[in-house]
Amino acid sequence: MSIDDLVQQALQVFEPPGILIALAVILTMITVFAHVDGSTRQAERVDRDWLAPESSVVLWVDIALPEPSAVDVLGGTFRFHELSIEDAIAELHHPKVESYEGYLYLILHGIAFQPGREAFATHDIDFFLGQHYLVTVHDGTSRSIARIKEVCARNERFLGEGPGALMHRIIDTMVDHYAPEVDQLDDRLEALEEDVLEGRGEDIVRRIVELKRDVGLLKRITVPQRDAVARLARREYPAIDETLTYRFRDVYDHLVRFTEEANTFHDRVTALLDAHLSFMSNRLNEVMKVLTLIATIFMPLAVLTGLYGMNVALPHLPGGERVQFWWIAGMMAALGVGMGWWFHRRRWW
Repeated sequence: MSIDDLVQQALQVFEPPGILIALAVILTMITVFAHVDGSTRQAERVDRDWLAPESSVVLWVDIALPEPSAVDVLGGTFRFHELSIEDAIAELHHPKVESYEGYLYLILHGIAFQPGREAFATHDIDFFLGQHYLVTVHDGTSRSIARIKEVCARNERFLGEGPGALMHRIIDTMVDHYAPEVDQLDDRLEALEEDVLEGRGEDIVRRIVELKRDVGLLKRITVPQRDAVARLARREYPAIDETLTYRFRDVYDHLVRFTEEANTFHDRVTALLDAHLSFMSNRLNEVMKVLTLIATIFMPLAVLTGLYGMNVALPHLPGGERVQFWWIAGMMAALGVGMGWWFHRRRWW
């Protein structure tokens, strides 16, 4: 991917005033923040001494749009396990949390912002949480990372609280971005329900299927993401202290609500599709009933006209040759009106 492509992607994803920040993130690709002696500064590279167990430096390394240099940083500088590096470089993985020797590896999904599009999409962010460091890997379009990076450059308290607290802030911001997307899905569902009940729109089935696909994606993401954050909230890992446990419980509560809403959306969409198909079936039945009644009325009329249209001698009705047509027409009208009245009386019409 060229630099021009990265710039165009940033312009589509980030709105002012975050465009300059997003461009800086993309163009630098690897950003290093170090909290040393009570102050936070941006560094050009990672000093290996900062990773020593006795070091007091708190480090945040953010890798955007992974490429071969990112593999060198993850494997050479931090010496992460090859399986976790492979997962981090991969394009997409389901949310999960794994414990490795010396660090915690976490995959969570954020909202992939797509201006002008209703489709729901996500992108994953990989977290490597150690005793004194946090490493994040993503595709370069994360609004959450860009926002935290902007604040971290101005607020020394963010990184000074430790890598675990920084990871919580990023995850909390990611989860907060789910709320407007869930609200948008709710609005789309309500509009679709009104169209189905009113019988408006010719592409109802397509819209229902697209919405069901988006709701299914939301459900597939929020359920494992909820379970992953739940493990952080239960303090299963030494890197998560008691204070962070309470913070992650709040994030877990938000994910539980989103999961329940996803389940509710799924049930509503399924019921909506069933209702639409039922309406279409009832409408087809009404059309077929009208056509059947019309055909039933014309059946005896066709027999009558066919009978008197035969080229054989038939008994003549009173009045002579000149009134035979009117007799036939009157009989046909009487049969049609009589059968129509009968059908109406039986509430078939």
